Amino acid sequence: MLKIHEEPVVAERLHGSLLVLLKQIIYKLKPKKMKTRIFKTTVLLFIAAILLSFDLPNGWHLSGSNPENYEMGIAKGEGMDGKNAATIKSKGEVSNNEFGTLMQMCSPKKYLGKQIKMTGYVRSENVEDWAGLWLRVDGAGTDEILSFDNMQNRGITGTTEWKKYEIILPVPANASRLAYGALMGGTGQIWFDNITFEVIDNSDNPPMPESSNRSDHSNNKETVTSEPVNLDFEQ
Repeated sequence: MLKIHEEPVVAERLHGSLLVLLKQIIYKLKPKKMKTRIFKTTVLLFIAAILLSFDLPNGWHLSGSNPENYEMGIAKGEGMDGKNAATIKSKGEVSNNEFGTLMQMCSPKKYLGKQIKMTGYVRSENVEDWAGLWLRVDGAGTDEILSFDNMQNRGITGTTEWKKYEIILPVPANASRLAYGALMGGTGQIWFDNITFEVIDNSDNPPMPESSNRSDHSNNKETVTSEPVNLDFEQ
């Protein structure tokens, strides 16, 4: 069985072989047979692209400034424990001011007035710009951000092995929604797994982390669940 990081290479080889076949058809077949054979080859290319794409994990959705420039979904068998992880992979050349994110949103009800820690594990391959986990606490207004951290000041770059990362933020009593996930800017690929949330002691009131204004570009009409779901990407 193919490993997920081998699939894009196989896809490129498969597509290349089919394109060579297409050229042979064009130059060698009689005109009457050409259209039918070209159509069949095009269908094969389309099916191959679908079979080698990533499935979207339940409860998660795609967003970012340019989500169409990234493949995002479940990386089967590529998690830390040999189970599933989620992945974000650039398609071809992507500029450093573009990014994609796999994210979800939930109610902050159980965390109101408390401080929470989001923990997750990430590994990366050839990330040219930066990547990271992110967490945002929204207020009652759709554009009101109460607290936010996307790890830009400690972003993941290059090729790295699995590593634990944390984000700590306060959740004010007037919070209306939590939004969170992982993002990657520019080219490369990341895998992330085992996301958790926990309430921690906020007696020390640590300062807010520094972050860029790069938010997730989420659609406010997306589903907001009652609590975080499918954080191990097994569904």
